[in-house]
Amino acid sequence: MKNGLIKKQDVANYGKWQRGASLLEGIAYLGIAAIVILGAVSLLSSAFGNAQSNRALEEIVSIRTAVRKLYAGQQYTTNMTSILKDAKAFPATISPNASGTMMNAWNGAVTVTGAHPYFTITYNNVPKDVCISLISGATGWTQISQGSGSSNAITIFPAKASEASTTCSEDSNNVVNFQAS
Repeated sequence: MKNGLIKKQDVANYGKWQRGASLLEGIAYLGIAAIVILGAVSLLSSAFGNAQSNRALEEIVSIRTAVRKLYAGQQYTTNMTSILKDAKAFPATISPNASGTMMNAWNGAVTVTGAHPYFTITYNNVPKDVCISLISGATGWTQISQGSGSSNAITIFPAKASEASTTCSEDSNNVVNFQAS
């Protein structure tokens, strides 16, 4: 039987055999790193979506407040967007493009129209995840609808997530109409 002691020459020779990680260890390391990176990217995109929906909700509420303040005691007119733009009533995060159309974060037009006793704020090109968050988190509106029809209008707030999901039928081009009095 051999002695259990390690000889000095065995320790010196050990470095010759083990110089670094094996190929399998390298592949395992890269696989774990890829999983971690994919998880981080997924969480990051979710956080950006939540931040965008919160910002859009704040923009819409700000526009609603500006309309009520600007038109206090007056009737709402057909095209209020240009008047609100001239009054600098839009939040700084909504800016005009080259043709003067007010644009949201998704490069969609933001318009405000009126027909007394109501006015409507229309947000174009809203992604589905943001649309659902916007509608399910909205309060203080007469109705919210998607697209040109009002057959799918939500009139009870806060809206249920299932109603918001049904209303936001498009993946990236939802047109959300917020109506208030």
